[in-house]
Amino acid sequence: MIRMYNVPMTYSSYPHTFANSAPRSEDTPQHLVNTLLNGISRKASTADLYDRLAWAAPTSEERLNLMRMKEDEERHWWELTHLYTSLTDTQPSYQVERIPFHSYRDGLQRGYEAELEDYELYRICSMQAQHSTVYEVLVNTCRDEWGHAERLSVLGAEEDNRMMSKDYGPYPYSVNIDEVTVANETFRTALWTGEHLQVTLMSINPGEDIGLEIHPNTDQFLRLEQGEGIVRMGDRQDNLTYEKEVKQDFAIMIPAGTWHNVTNTGNTPIKLYSIYAPPHHPRGTVHTTKADAIAAEEEHSSQ
Repeated sequence: MIRMYNVPMTYSSYPHTFANSAPRSEDTPQHLVNTLLNGISRKASTADLYDRLAWAAPTSEERLNLMRMKEDEERHWWELTHLYTSLTDTQPSYQVERIPFHSYRDGLQRGYEAELEDYELYRICSMQAQHSTVYEVLVNTCRDEWGHAERLSVLGAEEDNRMMSKDYGPYPYSVNIDEVTVANETFRTALWTGEHLQVTLMSINPGEDIGLEIHPNTDQFLRLEQGEGIVRMGDRQDNLTYEKEVKQDFAIMIPAGTWHNVTNTGNTPIKLYSIYAPPHHPRGTVHTTKADAIAAEEEHSSQ
């Protein structure tokens, strides 16, 4: 955490807006003072979040959207700080919580949740406000919280669609494989399909498995980026002589012609990526659930 005393330097440090219009400290309810102090800290946190998310955004349009939200948060940070100063005759002293995220999609979700929480905070406080200046600041802040939540929801849906529908092969491509693997919510999605190799992402729910299978002419590599389970392999369905516990950062090598299965024995989804050589699934494959994968395999085998 970082102790903060000043609002963003892009804004004036003089409280012209509130100095003569807000009620003085002796008339200010303590719950309002506490709400403002909490709001100041949270605005600093979300401004920092959107600044970092903008650098992770996949398109310039999304980056611009996030920078605009950052500017909104800084403006409200400034307004709340100067309202607090006008009401209490003191400068706020507070700590800024750095909101962590492990992927662009996760960061959008964390921002969305923070905006909804702040919306409710300012909505309730604005209904209790007894001064027009205080009411105006809180309502305007509340309105932007809702707008930001809607915008983050749209950005999240766009990222979900991008993750589910985009196979980047066979063209040159690079990616943070840990990030996209952990962010994947589908049972199986083809990330890159070339002539001799294919990369897919998988998410296996607790208690579920990939399903016992064999690829006669395809070697396979798996790496777990999250979760834990058991891998079993063997030369026959009823003779799985190889068994080993696996967890995050473990790799599994499966020779062609080997029966194999991975079962999730943990409490969180297994997130893994798989490399097939040569490719096994059609380019652009997306199996949202295991049932979808089974249905696709049955359809393929019947053709």
